[in-house]
Formats: sequence, structure tokens, C-alpha cells
Amino acid sequence: MKPLCDGAESAAEEEGDFMVRNDLRNIAIIAHVDHGKTTLVDEMLKQGGVYRENQVVEERVMDSNDLERERGITILSKNTSVYYEDIKMNIIDTPGHADFSGEVERILKMVNGVILLVDAAEGPMPQTRFVLGKALEMNHRVIVVVNKIDRPDARLDEIPDEILDLLIELDANDEQLESPILFCSGRAGTASLSQYEEGKDLKVLFETIKNYIPAPEGDEEGPLQMLVSSIDYNDYVGRIGIGRIERGRIAHNQEVTVAEYHENHEPYKAKMVNLYQIDGLGRTAVDQAEVGDIICFSGIPDITIGDTICAPESVEPLPFVKISEPTIEMTFSVNDSPFAGRDGKFVTTRQIRDRLNRELLKDVSLRVEDGETTDSFRVAGRGEMHLSILIETMRREGYEFSVGTPKVLYKEINGEKCEPIEKLVIDVPEESMGAVMEKIGQRKGEMQSMSPQGGRMRLEYLIPSRGLLGYRSEFLTDTKGEGILSSVFYDYQPYKGEIHSRHTGSLVAFETGESVGYGLFKVQDRGSLFIGPGVQVYEGMVVGVNPKAEDINVNVCKKKQLTNTRASGSDEALKLTPPVQMSLEACLEFLADDELLEVTPEHLRIRKKILNNQLRAKARGKNHSE
Repeated sequence: MKPLCDGAESAAEEEGDFMVRNDLRNIAIIAHVDHGKTTLVDEMLKQGGVYRENQVVEERVMDSNDLERERGITILSKNTSVYYEDIKMNIIDTPGHADFSGEVERILKMVNGVILLVDAAEGPMPQTRFVLGKALEMNHRVIVVVNKIDRPDARLDEIPDEILDLLIELDANDEQLESPILFCSGRAGTASLSQYEEGKDLKVLFETIKNYIPAPEGDEEGPLQMLVSSIDYNDYVGRIGIGRIERGRIAHNQEVTVAEYHENHEPYKAKMVNLYQIDGLGRTAVDQAEVGDIICFSGIPDITIGDTICAPESVEPLPFVKISEPTIEMTFSVNDSPFAGRDGKFVTTRQIRDRLNRELLKDVSLRVEDGETTDSFRVAGRGEMHLSILIETMRREGYEFSVGTPKVLYKEINGEKCEPIEKLVIDVPEESMGAVMEKIGQRKGEMQSMSPQGGRMRLEYLIPSRGLLGYRSEFLTDTKGEGILSSVFYDYQPYKGEIHSRHTGSLVAFETGESVGYGLFKVQDRGSLFIGPGVQVYEGMVVGVNPKAEDINVNVCKKKQLTNTRASGSDEALKLTPPVQMSLEACLEFLADDELLEVTPEHLRIRKKILNNQLRAKARGKNHSE
């Protein structure tokens, strides 16, 4: 590692019609989830002159939608820009969670370099490895920023060596191995070149970007060529394409040809109606843009990610980055429960299909196919989080539907059944190690390494993706909420054998009605309940969990028989255990193969696929006899 590289301007000289945009830098910030990307961007915006002096600013301003704010994660890539001296710096804040790495892969096409953010205590994590590997493959220059240096458990002397080891492991070239390294506190807005010095502001970071990240370059006079790397949507202008101009210029109302990235689609003519550039947190309408500019445009209704905007006289599609395949699928279907249609505005097959197709336009990692029945769809994504965010977004928009158990997608490779394997990294207190190692072993995890990290242990495993389904909540219980678990797709490997991940049964409502305190009191000894009194239930609805691996029908609507006789103390207040509050992820983890999750704008209900008790018992008996 070295402190700084001299003059990125010298990295590209003007030759012929080639133009070097020394007034511009395009960078992406990449990191593992919760390592502080969005907080650092906040400070860069403040110190880059985006806000006026007395302006009140929200924290994590780049996490603009409600879900991102609630969960404290970035889901969608965001574009912004700051100014340093006479240079405009386009910055793209990217998701850190592995399930949204499709977002990261494609936006890397728009930039010339990346800022790799690493937590000063946790060090490089699985997603750090994944996104850094993609950046190195594209020969991007890397600025390493060790963030959160003010943490009491920061390991400032060890982290640079761990990053260097990671760069070597990922086959970085000599220039990338010499990447500059900075020490930063995103929250305080400071950066320095040494772990032993405290910075005053982010000037060192801005200088490093200016001097080390190459300026965009290209043929200014050549025919237009631009790859669409992202899609936005606006109710007034429709779909908005976002991308970087690779060659030539583009102007407002210009006639262009769109070459679709699908090989069997013919190029078609279109017009750029509106043209915008990213300016701070907003978009500014412009009349024209040139090589290196990241622009947004509207007026092409069918534009999609991977398409190339070309000059009509020179149709040359640009190669589109291959997005990793989905590894998990769920079945989305029309809600057919007794309470169907009570909450949702959009409940029909057509409405659900249209919504899923709209999502396909901007999410390149998603796959949607027709299901086994006419009212169901197979939806495949990169992980449970990826699909749960889609489910949560749809229910907030007023959609009502049901989803089945998450299942992994198998592949046949050289005639052998193979399954997706995850690289799993776990940080746990030493006293929790035994329980965690036992559970991971049961789920076919193979330990790769074990190393102490302060007073904790870091365990690395290769584990089948299906072994992680339903494990996260169990992991938090085993580690008393102190464990950190993260994984990223590793490879497809031969099938590892049967995994029994669910060792509990369900408490199933015996009849339709309203739950009452007396009925719940009689049932609560059987297991943990999901509902309290006064809740509408129906036959076949799951109202709790049975610690034993069998389902039990229970009557939570049972009322106490009234008599004329009253004994002293017999009518004392019933003491009910508070119900377990199930989040969307917890519900998806809990689902058994014969269960569905009913999703509405107001409720999440787990239910049996076969609601009638007698029919379900017959089906179970038939399955056992087979």
C-alpha cells in the first residue's frame, strides 16, 4: 500500500479526437453491509458544498425510501455529485447486502474507480470480497478507506494487512496492490493518511480521488454510444434511463437508435425527450452532455438495463456485464384464504403479474415465470432478503397475495445434481461457539477457518444455501443477539444430502372465529403463540409454534362455559404470555413445506395450504403411507 499516486491526469493523454475530462471523476463506494457507506456520503455532500450553511439535513440522506430508513440498509444504488475545487465528482452509493449485489455489478460499468470501505473492527467481510472482486475484474483503481476508526475495538494495525491479503487473493494487478489507504471516521467527517493522525476534514479523501482516480476519456467527435446501467421511474415522464456516455455527444431531442442487449431483438429508433445530469441530490435539465458524463434521460418507453443508445449511423451495442444467476425462488399466488380481499387494493392475477413485470424492468437479478397453476408465479432472486424486500414493497403498495416456502434452485452440471453454496462468515462470543458450530454442522456446513478477533471468534464456513434458510433467527437466539452472520454466494457444488432444518411443529386454528383469552390460556402451554385475544382467525391458520415436531389443532376461540355457581378465586384474571411478534423475514423462515404466508397491507398470516382439518389429515396420512 502507498499513500498517494501522482496525477491521474497523466494516466490518459489526448490522442487524436480523444478527450480527457479532467474536470470530472466518476466513482462508486462499495463495502459490506453496515460499514458506513451512506454516512460517509452524507459528510462528502456536506463538505462538497451541496448544502447551504444553515440547512437542516436528515441523516443518511441517500437512503431515500422508507424501507431503507427503517432497516438501516441501502437497497438501491443512488447517484449524487459533489464539487471539489474545479472538479465535479459523481458518486454512486451502492448496496452492501449480498442479495442486492446485482445492483453493484451493473453500476460498476459507469465508473472509473471505487472507494472500498472497510470497518476498522470487522475488517474485510464476504460482501467486501465479492464487490472488490468485480471491481478488480474491470481493472478499476481502488482507494481503500478504513472507516469507523473511532470505534473502541478498532484494529488499525491489522486491517491494512488483511486488505492486502485480500487483494493478493483476488489476483489484483501491481497497480491495484499499491492502492492508497486512508483512515476515516464517516460520522465525524474526517480522514487522514495515517492511523496515528487524526484528520480535520475530508480534504485528504477528495485530494486522493482527484489525484488517483482516472479522469473519464473517450472519442468526443465519434458517433454516440452509451450503455444504460440503471432504470428509474416517474409518473409524469415514465421510465428514466441512467448511464455514462462512452463516446460522442448527446443533445436534447436528439434522434437515436436503441440496440437491445437481447440478441434476438432488432434495434429501433427513438428520441431523447428530456436530458438531465446529476447535480448534488437532484437532477438538472441540460441541453447536451459529452463523453464521461453520467446522464438521466426520458422519452424512450421501452428502455431497459443493458440497452445501448447509439447514433443511427453507427449501431454498435456495448457488452453488458453478466449478472449472477438467482439462487432462491418462491411461489407468489393469488390469496385464496377466507379473509381474502379485506385489506388489499390489488388482488387479481393480472395485477400481480403486471407488478412483477414492472419490477423486472429495474431489477436485473430477478426472474419471474408462470407457476404450476394459472394464478401463481415462480419468482427467483439472490436470497431471502432480496425477495422479502420485494414482498414488503408490494404489500405497502396495496397488493395482497400469498407466498410459499423459499426453495433453492438446483443445477445439473456434468450430469450431477448441484446446489448453490454460500461462503459464511460468523463473528460470535466465545461462549456461543459450541451451539453455533453444532447447528452449522447439522446443516452441512464445512469449516474453512477459525481465528480470534479480540474477545470474539471468527468462523468461516462453506454451507449449502438451503442450510441457511430459517437459521438466522435461531442464530440470534443462540448468540443472545451478539452474533454477526453474513454470507455471499460462493459456487455450485454437488448436492450435500438431506438437511432437516425445521424441528418444530405448528399450532393450527381448529375453527373460524375470534380468539378469546380463555381459549388462548388453555393453549399457551402447548407452545408459543403468535396472536393475542380479539384476533380474527380461520380454520387452518397457524396461530403458534409447537416445540415438538408435529402439528396440533387448537381451539383459540373456546369460551368458558357460564354457570350459576361461582367459587371464591375461580374467576381470577387469566395470565396470558405475550404473543411472539413475527416479522416478514421470521415468517418466511418459519414456513414449512405445507404452509403459505398470506401477505396483505395490514396483516401477515401463516396458514396451511389445505385449510380443512379433515382433508389435511387425509392428505398427511396418504403421504405417510406412500
